[in-house]
Amino acid sequence: MRKRLSLAQLKKYDVNQKVIEALADAQSRSILFSIIKQGKTAMELSEEHRIPLSSVYKKISDLEEIALVKVDKWVLSDNGKKFKLYKSRISKADVRIRKPEPVIILTPNDQNG
Repeated sequence: MRKRLSLAQLKKYDVNQKVIEALADAQSRSILFSIIKQGKTAMELSEEHRIPLSSVYKKISDLEEIALVKVDKWVLSDNGKKFKLYKSRISKADVRIRKPEPVIILTPNDQNG
């Protein structure tokens, strides 16, 4: 009989799994690592990576949910519209495959500005 996982183990696995899935997704990865040094708006990310704006918002939402991306600040456009500047919370990610589950080492983003 298999050993049952505790709730804490299930939650950890769930987050690890989500981080691995985000890093495996080419669009999420390109968004995440393009906002390490400087925050960008969803529109800038859409144009830079040629990803539909709706997809950028979905990817950003998924990355925020697992705490890989944060809203760095709000900016005001010339016509008075507010935009979020998104920034990566990590500067590096290492995934090591080991039993019983992968080990993920995330390096915090120390970039200022």
